[in-house]
Amino acid sequence: MTITTIQEELIDEFSLFDDWMDKYEHLIELGKSLPLIDASLKTEERLIKGCQSKVWLHAEMTDGKVVFTADSDAIITKGIIAVLVRVFSNQLPETIINADTSFIDEIGLKEHLSPTRANGLVSMIKQMKLYAVAFQAQQKK
Repeated sequence: MTITTIQEELIDEFSLFDDWMDKYEHLIELGKSLPLIDASLKTEERLIKGCQSKVWLHAEMTDGKVVFTADSDAIITKGIIAVLVRVFSNQLPETIINADTSFIDEIGLKEHLSPTRANGLVSMIKQMKLYAVAFQAQQKK
């Protein structure tokens, strides 16, 4: 499935809810379905800098695609990283690097987050794209 298709699915899912409390509930539910990072990978190097909560992110290449696993110690943040893992996991590095993330604005996520969580969201996207850049560089060697 393409990144755009996944993003459209998420926009449709979030549009089902009129109230932001319901959208937060949906975000929390998405967090529960997050492919969790192995406990041994919850290291300082995998912590995303710029997040108020602790967010661990791991990436590996499988069949030429980047596969992400993650976890967070906060339920809303866990939902946010779950959305990003759903969008970016199992995609080619180049596709991740070039992906448009305006779907976040379309679902209204950024405007309903505290400034520190919004900064954390930007840091999560940046880290995922940095992993993709690193894998792309390895492929070109």
